[in-house]
Amino acid sequence: MVNKIFFITVLAGVPLSVVGRFMHWSEVLMFVIYCVTIIALAGYMGRATESLAIVAGPRIGGLLNATFGNAVELIISIFALREGLVAVVLASLTGSVLGNLLLVAGLSFFVGGLKHKRQEFNVYDARHNSGLLMFAVIVAFVIPEVFAQGMPEGKTMALSIGVSVILITLYLGALFFRLVTHRGVYQHKSEETGTHEEPEWSKGKALLILLISTGAVAFVSESLVHTFETVATRFGWSELFIGVIIVAVVGNAAEHASAIIMAYKNKMNIAVEIAIGSTLQIAMFIAPVLVLLSLLFQDSMPLVFTLPELISMVTAVLLAIVISNDGDTNWFEGATLLAAYLIMGIGFYLL
Repeated sequence: MVNKIFFITVLAGVPLSVVGRFMHWSEVLMFVIYCVTIIALAGYMGRATESLAIVAGPRIGGLLNATFGNAVELIISIFALREGLVAVVLASLTGSVLGNLLLVAGLSFFVGGLKHKRQEFNVYDARHNSGLLMFAVIVAFVIPEVFAQGMPEGKTMALSIGVSVILITLYLGALFFRLVTHRGVYQHKSEETGTHEEPEWSKGKALLILLISTGAVAFVSESLVHTFETVATRFGWSELFIGVIIVAVVGNAAEHASAIIMAYKNKMNIAVEIAIGSTLQIAMFIAPVLVLLSLLFQDSMPLVFTLPELISMVTAVLLAIVISNDGDTNWFEGATLLAAYLIMGIGFYLL
């Protein structure tokens, strides 16, 4: 039933998105159409990811989902940088970190926990990810903020470039570590004793659907960006709130849907890989790549966040580490993450 709804929504939503954009329909109406269409397309990305995860394993499946999902975020941010909206890009990166660690992980733990009283995932991966989260957010994001206080703009940008290169290098090293040199070394019992399952789609078909869905989401998301100013004025939303909450939630809709579906099916290794893996990819790859790409535009983007953004990300990382570090979760821990996200959301709305 849900798949039929997604199919009808995509079948109607994509043409309406194209027609409405060129016919200059009401931007508030188009905002709703774009959001609903992206959610439906995210459903297809989730199904494709699940098929790939069955074939290639939870790590590859989760990594593919995070990569394709974050490709949308990257595309939106590049368009925003071209328009000189550096503050919105930094806010959307903050929103992606908060959204994945608190909203996506929280909803996954909560929804999965309602059906399964206790859910386990790979504790070795959780501890590995905890160290990377501490480095990426608390070290690589805080240090530029601290040193930038006494630096001129040119030196701040030079510091940001240096940090970005180190982040990208370490992220590639982390992938090599997990997927090549230590693949299967730190295996969880749920991965060892997993039952054989037939994928819904073949590997080729799943990859094709994932590519097409990502392309469609990228087009709709880029169109969505142009409606933010009108919608913000109509509803009284600030630029910071749009970046942290709206852009981040919509831009990462694919991960949201996929992780929750996986958790409901008790495939927690994939759900956690999507939520945490996407956060690491945003912090260690997408953010530094955007810093380097911003050198091509008139306004470059230093890796320096505002104090509310920085404190929120550090708090989210510490809370996520404390909750996930034991490789075990339940619905109440999910509710705790969601409560933290709501508190921060209220703060950013009122700021």
